[in-house]
Amino acid sequence: MRFDIMTLFPALVDNVLSESIIGRARQAGVIEVETHNIRDYSKDKHRRVDDTPYGGGMGMLLAAPPVYDCYEAIEKKGKTRTIYMSPKGKVFTQKKARELAGYDQLIILCGHYEGVDQRVLDRIVDEEISVGDYVLTGGEIPACIVVDAVARLKDGVLSDPECYENESLCQGMLEYPQYTRPYDFMGDTVPEVLLGGNHREIESWRFKAALELTKKQRPDLL
Repeated sequence: MRFDIMTLFPALVDNVLSESIIGRARQAGVIEVETHNIRDYSKDKHRRVDDTPYGGGMGMLLAAPPVYDCYEAIEKKGKTRTIYMSPKGKVFTQKKARELAGYDQLIILCGHYEGVDQRVLDRIVDEEISVGDYVLTGGEIPACIVVDAVARLKDGVLSDPECYENESLCQGMLEYPQYTRPYDFMGDTVPEVLLGGNHREIESWRFKAALELTKKQRPDLL
């Protein structure tokens, strides 16, 4: 799968997505991540890509021409979807991550300043996505979140599909509590059921524990 990210800060995105599991998947060629600097498509001698909004108001807007030219320069491969990271979009979920993992290529536009000229959004964007009901200084970190969540669902990124199939939210509930050595930590011991080796009892305990945790911390999921 290929991810193409249109941004004013390609180094920020590359640094985040070159570490840990996603970084190793890139190095192994399991996924491709390419960043595209929108400034490279400015026709202004100072590489300016923003301007004041018509009608007045605070801040600056990313202008349509460099964004559009950047988009046009990206090679389209197979089943492609273009996303604009925006606080106005629908909130990103694990369900949406699974849906996006079905594409061959995601093109992600990172907004900045006060946003992007609506005319170019209307021309190139398939959907707007938000990572939460708050405002950030730019779309780079949200774009990295989307890439991380989607990429780890692709074969070969994680060691086994079970690594994500049993995680929080993947089954519609939070993940059950987990424990490792030492058995006794400050007088708090590991549940005995996890020590007995009876996998049916362990799975039953995990389901009940996940349900209890979801009821307590995220009842909205139920």
